[in-house]
Amino acid sequence: MSLTPEIVTILMFGGVFLAVLTGFPFALGLGTVGFVIGTLLFGLPGTLELYYTRIFAQLTNYTLLAVPLFVFMGNMLERSGITEKLFDTLYILLGRLRGGLAIATVLMGTILAACVGVIAASVTALALLALGPMIRRGYDKALASGTVCAAGTLGILIPPSIMLVVYGPAAGISVGKLFFGAFFPGFLLAFLYCLYIFIYCLINKEAGPAIPLEEVKHIPAMVKLKMLLVSLLPPTILILAVLGSIFFGIAPPTEAAAVGALAATLLAVFYRRFSWNVLKGVAIDTIRLSGMVFLILSMATAFVGVFLKAGCGDVVGEFILKAPGGKWGVFIIIMLIAFFLGMLIDWLGIVLLLVPIVTPIAVKVGFDPIWFAMMICVNLQTSFLTPPFAYAIFFLKGTAPPELGIETNHIIRGVIPFIILILVALALCMAFPQIVLWLPNRMFGG
Repeated sequence: MSLTPEIVTILMFGGVFLAVLTGFPFALGLGTVGFVIGTLLFGLPGTLELYYTRIFAQLTNYTLLAVPLFVFMGNMLERSGITEKLFDTLYILLGRLRGGLAIATVLMGTILAACVGVIAASVTALALLALGPMIRRGYDKALASGTVCAAGTLGILIPPSIMLVVYGPAAGISVGKLFFGAFFPGFLLAFLYCLYIFIYCLINKEAGPAIPLEEVKHIPAMVKLKMLLVSLLPPTILILAVLGSIFFGIAPPTEAAAVGALAATLLAVFYRRFSWNVLKGVAIDTIRLSGMVFLILSMATAFVGVFLKAGCGDVVGEFILKAPGGKWGVFIIIMLIAFFLGMLIDWLGIVLLLVPIVTPIAVKVGFDPIWFAMMICVNLQTSFLTPPFAYAIFFLKGTAPPELGIETNHIIRGVIPFIILILVALALCMAFPQIVLWLPNRMFGG
């Protein structure tokens, strides 16, 4: 049988999905399928050379050094004690509002997203900090669970996001511009989440009751203001140090990530949370997560190298370009592919497999590459909430204390409205592209 590009496309995608469905590690599945097909097409020496060239180019990409640095920053910040103080303040300020604790959870998730950018850390922190107080105050379990999952996944979009650090080199786009293109879409999502919670709790008064007045009435307004300023100051300094240096062209993302890692360490020292055991734990977690990212990155880039060299990229491009409806038909097809892939495989695999193939198609039909990148990234917010491959659901279920009585069906019912809100945000960014493009167009430098 002749291995035409069409047949190779089916074999490569089919092989990857088979590996995923049988529980084979995703990175090894990619590498194995690519290697076997490459050997059949180009011979063993040609495949080895292709693998070596592409993997070496990725692992020596200077921009990707930001991945372990941002992971280190997030892990160290999580241990610094800032998150507990900040949530305690938001709890006091918003607790008297119906749904106030859920809104405080979203705001907390937004601030964590701008400081941490690691989904596992954000969802776990919010589950430990916010889920218990909400359930004990009589909050609907589905609302509380959905809020924690949705708020905890904002870090994959709001900078400094590891997704954007990986996306930039994969698409040949400035990571700095991606960072600032993601700001307003990320804040738009947070706003929509808060608006939904507020309206839902107005209609369903028992879903998010206010905390008793006795808990907060003895705290003067000036004390509350001081608590807010003190708790917001450290994350604000960290955000300005990292993102401000990128926006004003002082430093590229890699150097900014190093500044952030140092600043997070100094904050841990300042709050007396720094120790040898903390440093050791942060370093081990950083190595573990970064190693996973770079393993998938290496295997995916090798897989894509074989895929493109075999002419499969042209096959996929022709298929997508034949979609009815012109450029918007092409866009909808790509969005549907990304959405359904998000149910089955990790976001990292989607970015590394899909982005190198569809970005040239998007540019060819006339879409701005920064705007198109943000559409993919907003879309992939759903991948953390849509079963069966829903990271946030599993993180929350594994972290939630058993005595709270949180079941998987509570979490799934809770995330459905937030999935719909993500699609609403996607539609708004389509209708108003400047939500994405306004800030990158005002950056100093690239």
